[in-house]
Amino acid sequence: MSLADELLADLESDDDITPDEPQPEQPFPTSIASKLTETDVKVDSIRQLAKLRDSPIVQKVTSQIEKYGKIARKCSDIIGPVESDPEYQLIVEANNLAVEIDSEIATIHRFTTSKYSKRFPELESLVVEHLEYLMTVRELGNDLDKAKNNEILQQFLTQATIMVVTVTASTTQGQLLTPTELNAVNEACDMAIELNNLKQRIYEYVESRMAFIAPNLSAIVGASTAAKLMGVAGGLTKLSKMPSCNILLLGARKTTLSGFSQVTALPHTGFIYYSKIVQDAPQDVRRKASRLVAAKSTLAARVDACHDSTDGHIGQQFREEIEKKLDKMLEPPPVKFAKPLPKPIDPGRKKRGGKRVRKMKERYAITEFRKQANRMNFADIETDAYQEDLGYTRGTIGKSGAGRIRMPQVDEKTKVRISKTLQKNLQKQQQWGGSTTVKKQISGTASSIAFTPLQGLEIVNPQAAEKKVNEANAKYFSNTSGFFKVKKT
Repeated sequence: MSLADELLADLESDDDITPDEPQPEQPFPTSIASKLTETDVKVDSIRQLAKLRDSPIVQKVTSQIEKYGKIARKCSDIIGPVESDPEYQLIVEANNLAVEIDSEIATIHRFTTSKYSKRFPELESLVVEHLEYLMTVRELGNDLDKAKNNEILQQFLTQATIMVVTVTASTTQGQLLTPTELNAVNEACDMAIELNNLKQRIYEYVESRMAFIAPNLSAIVGASTAAKLMGVAGGLTKLSKMPSCNILLLGARKTTLSGFSQVTALPHTGFIYYSKIVQDAPQDVRRKASRLVAAKSTLAARVDACHDSTDGHIGQQFREEIEKKLDKMLEPPPVKFAKPLPKPIDPGRKKRGGKRVRKMKERYAITEFRKQANRMNFADIETDAYQEDLGYTRGTIGKSGAGRIRMPQVDEKTKVRISKTLQKNLQKQQQWGGSTTVKKQISGTASSIAFTPLQGLEIVNPQAAEKKVNEANAKYFSNTSGFFKVKKT
C-alpha cells in the first residue's frame, strides 16, 4: 500500500466522526461543520443565507469607526459614567458585531463545504479552521494541482498541512465543478474574507480605545489581547462575569495534524497564552504563567467593569505581582551543603525492675571463684594446671587473701550496703591476718587478736587450731604410725 493509499484510508476513517456545532462566542469556530441540511444544498447563492455584510448595522458601525477613529481621546475626556459615552456604546456594538461575524463565517463555511465537497471532499477534514478552509478553496478552485509549491497557501497553512493536501488531492475521486457552482463558491469565499477584514478593523479600533475602556486589563495583557478577549466574550461586562479558567480558553483553536506527531501540539492555548507577557517567559513555565495571567486578568476586568482605577494603577500592580512570581519560578534552587549528621539523641531507656529482675541478676551474676580464675598477677610465673592442656591456669585462685581455694560467697545485696571504710578494713584483714576465730586461722601466721566484721576485736588462741591439725596429721601421716586393722563385720 502506498503513502497516498494510507492517507486516504485514514481520511475515510475520520469521516465517520460526527462533528460538533461551532461555538458562536469564539473568534474562529474550531469544530468541523455540522451535517448539511437540504436547504443548504438547494441554495444557489450565499447571499440567500449570509446577509450580514449588506445589513445596516455593518454600515453604521463602519461609518462610526471611521468617524471616531480620527479623534484621539483620553480617560479625562469622559464625563459621567462610561456607559453613557457614545463611543463606549460603539465599542460594545463593535464587539457584538465581531461575534456575529464569526457566526456568519461559520454559515459561509457550511455552504462552501456543501458545494465544494463535490470537487475535493477530503479537504474539510484536512483543514479544520473555517477561514483557512475558505481561503484554501478560493486559491485551489477546480485546479487541485495549484497546491504544489503554492506561496499563497504557505501564508496561512503549515508545510505539513500543505503536503497532506497535495498528496490527497492527487488521489481524490471528486468531480469538476460547473462554472455556476464555482462562481457561487468563489463568491462565498470572497464574502468570508471581507467579513474577516472587517473584524480585523473592529479589533484595531477597539484596541486603540482600550486605554480608557479597560485600562487595567490592558496594563496586564496589552491592548491587542484585551480587545480580542472583549470581542470574544461580548463586552467588558460579560468578560468580568467569566471565571479565569474560561478566560484562559478564549481564542483556543483546534488543529488537525492528519497523522503527524502531536508532541508539538498545544491544546487549550488561547489569546492569553500567546500574549507578550506569557511568551517572554521560558517554555517550561508558560503554562503556569498563562494561568497566573488569566487569574489576574479576571480581577482587572472586574475592576474595569466597576469603573475604578481609571488610570490603570491596579492593573499595573497586578502586572508587577505577576512578574515577581515569574521571577520566583525562575530562581535556581538553593545550593545544598553537605552537613554532618547531628549528634543522636539517645534518651535513657526504661529498664524493667522488680523482684524478678533482681533474682535473674543474682542467678547469672559472676561468682568470686570465677573472678579469681580470670585474674593474673603481674610478674608472676604461671604453671599449667594440666600437662595435656598447655596454657590453662587457675589465675589467682588460692594465691590471694587467706590462700584457700574455696572463697567466701559475697552477697550482692549486703555488699552494696557495706560502707567503704569497712570494705577497706576487710581488704586489710585478708592481706595481714585471719578474720574469724576458727575457720580462717592458719598455723604460724595468725595473731592472738583477730578483727571480725561482726564483733570487732576478738582474742583467740591460734595454737588451738594448730594442735588439732597436728593431732590429725600424727594419726594418719606420722612416720611411726602403722596400718590400722579393720575388723570384718
